[in-house]
Amino acid sequence: MAVEEEGLRVFQSVKIKIGEAKNLPPYPGPNKMRDCYCTVNLDQEEVFRTKIIEKSLCPFYGEDFYCEIPRTFRHLSFYIFDRDVFRRDSIIGKVAIKKENLQSKPGQDTWFPLQHVDADSEVQGKVHLELRLSEVITDNGNICHKLAARVLECQGLPIVNGQCDPYATVTLLGPSRSDVKKTKMKKKTNNPQFDEVFYFEITRPLSYTRRSHFDVEEEDVDKMALRIDLWNGSNLKFGDEFLGEVKISLKVLGQSGVHDAWYFLQPRDNGSKSIKPDDLGSLRLNIVYTEDHVFPTEYYQPLRDLLLKSADVEPVSASAAHVLGEICREKQEAAVPLVRLFLHYGKIVPFLSAIANAEVNRTLDPNTIFRGNSLTSKCIDETMKLAGMHYLQVTLKPIIDEICDDHKPCEIDPVKLKESENFDTNKENLRQYVDRIFTVITKSGVSCPTVMCDIFFSLRESAAKRFQVDQDVRYTAVSSFIFLRFFAPAILSPNLFHLRPHHPDPQTSRTLTLISKTIQTLGSLSKSKSASFKESFMASFYDNFNEQKYADSVKNFLDLISSSGRRDHKSIETPIMLKEGFMIKRAQGRKRFGMKNFKRRWFRLTNHEFTYHRSKGDSPLCSIPIENILAVEKLEEESFRMKNMFQVIQPERALYIQANNCVEARDWIDILTKVSQCNKKRLSTYHPSAYLNGHWLCCRASSEIAQGCTPCTGGLPANIQLDIDGDRETERIYSLFNTYISKLEKMMEACGSKSVYDGPEQEEYSSFVIDDPQETYKTLKLIAERVHILEQEHAQYKRDKFKKTKYGSQEHPIGDKSFQNYIQQQSETLTYSI
Repeated sequence: MAVEEEGLRVFQSVKIKIGEAKNLPPYPGPNKMRDCYCTVNLDQEEVFRTKIIEKSLCPFYGEDFYCEIPRTFRHLSFYIFDRDVFRRDSIIGKVAIKKENLQSKPGQDTWFPLQHVDADSEVQGKVHLELRLSEVITDNGNICHKLAARVLECQGLPIVNGQCDPYATVTLLGPSRSDVKKTKMKKKTNNPQFDEVFYFEITRPLSYTRRSHFDVEEEDVDKMALRIDLWNGSNLKFGDEFLGEVKISLKVLGQSGVHDAWYFLQPRDNGSKSIKPDDLGSLRLNIVYTEDHVFPTEYYQPLRDLLLKSADVEPVSASAAHVLGEICREKQEAAVPLVRLFLHYGKIVPFLSAIANAEVNRTLDPNTIFRGNSLTSKCIDETMKLAGMHYLQVTLKPIIDEICDDHKPCEIDPVKLKESENFDTNKENLRQYVDRIFTVITKSGVSCPTVMCDIFFSLRESAAKRFQVDQDVRYTAVSSFIFLRFFAPAILSPNLFHLRPHHPDPQTSRTLTLISKTIQTLGSLSKSKSASFKESFMASFYDNFNEQKYADSVKNFLDLISSSGRRDHKSIETPIMLKEGFMIKRAQGRKRFGMKNFKRRWFRLTNHEFTYHRSKGDSPLCSIPIENILAVEKLEEESFRMKNMFQVIQPERALYIQANNCVEARDWIDILTKVSQCNKKRLSTYHPSAYLNGHWLCCRASSEIAQGCTPCTGGLPANIQLDIDGDRETERIYSLFNTYISKLEKMMEACGSKSVYDGPEQEEYSSFVIDDPQETYKTLKLIAERVHILEQEHAQYKRDKFKKTKYGSQEHPIGDKSFQNYIQQQSETLTYSI
């Protein structure tokens, strides 16, 4: 997913919480309510859509979305739509955030006013232009200027209603003229190659007949401008659609008379501005955008080695990884990259064992073991999310799907009970759901991932050794994670654990809340379980589960997943659903006769097979065993003039598929590659274009079984420990150290203070855990040195990039505000350093 940039890999990702909209304008009818949903767009490309909230002008969505961004973009946009059963859904308003402004309020809930949307303002893409002004002598001896305007190509134009048939108009604007010319239309492409030249004559006054006077008389040309408009000619019903424009003053030609540059397309000047943003309501969002510039691996080795030996440092509080947790504002910030780094290098269990053992030894009361938001708790949470996702899928997903689809009433609070509902029926529905979920969890021990079991074994041993009198602590140490922080949250918010695509509706959400509370209490093994509930109706309901068999089942389950002699008995016969959704596929030619047309199908991927169906729930029309997938690669757009296509290559043919957007295409390619990575017959080369009209479009080879002409991309290994970019995680850790460098320096002061003055701690140092001041100081000094070296490398890279970069190039077109800001910052930095 990285974008290559002069020896570096640039990773972009965004984590979004779509909260709610408020004060939307009422529908102009008697009902006034609206059925609204929200979309997330990279420029004009939709990458996510919330569920529809019906009959509300203040819809609450409560949905989370995370994606790796596989391409460059200018705006991250959010559109609020009103569903219309009979016509196209109408747009109420939008929030458009420029890329350079995404990091202004990271991780904060922010209300954004909705802006008006019109066709003239919805633009994206860029155009390459070449202008040349030359002098010619007319038949009567006069001299005039002739302007040659060359429209070479466009890139990244929006696809409107699944189609893009672009053309350009070129207009010469002057005080008393407006000459218009037009390119040919290019069918089915949003990256059209025009390469057309248009000539405009610019007459000169009769008195200027000598070449030397041209440098003096320039006002005619200076008052002129060239406007290039891009249009989509595919819409017969509503007319051609505006895609964007560029307006260039001929002053840019200067003395040379030549100008060659890329331009970002801009909205029309006369875009509607009559509606105030407040009239359309507002949208609450929480956005965390991350951009990592990752150097080659050797740059990170000193810092990485220091981090990876953390488990061996005595005491562990003096290790680099523990220090990161101490200086970060939130423990979660440190936990995410640390866990991914240690997983990648196979050292997660020793690291977690070391920090967990240290925390247990600091804990005074066995009843509070692992109950705080410590670095240990956050790291184990993150490990379970990464390693246990498939475990959740096979354990909870079937019953969660049933609960969400059936909508059985389960409310047992007498105050909230509806008149049409029966308390006893609701109570029985809830009891059955709790019983079934409890059973599938306690019988799933053999499916628990090995890495989780190894961690639980370490927790159990540390707790039992620290609190030898308490016989139950070996269970509560494990249950505080597997029940309290894994199963219960997954039941409560299945969308956050990829068990459901969207946040459940209010009734289902209430049912899941009641189930989650009961399961959490069942797993806690507390002495007085009924007392754990604040509500009397929940305490009463829990009496159904007070039998000893429930406690015995929990203990047997915890014994199994935390046993040192446990082996992974996970049955490979159990299919695990990995991903599913609608996409468009081209017929594979399995039938001798018949058209190879494109059809929309429901695709489903498990760890056994990749299938497609006419619609969800139907029998498969085609099944491809995982062992038959030889490669999964992008398909060049020129093959069918369709974006976001990829190919699943099999022994006899390739299946060509179009995903709905660039993010989804990348996700499917990644997961299909992971699941088939270990296949023995995987290809080393492939054809990046399709086989059409008797030859491969890429290499022109005529044989359909000709060997590929391009090396296959390096896939992502299926093993969870390797499915991570170690250099990227080390770069994230460096960024955190650099961000909190002042706290790192404060911690060094605290070590000095504690070494010299061994008395009551100063208040400003009391937040740090420092068991050995001398060892901790040594580590802090090494961290500071390594961070400083990497900081210098980043600064040098920015200086070199600034010197090489040209404004108006394909990478940085004219109109790129973020690059203009970058130029200003670098100029100030260079001036300051000089």
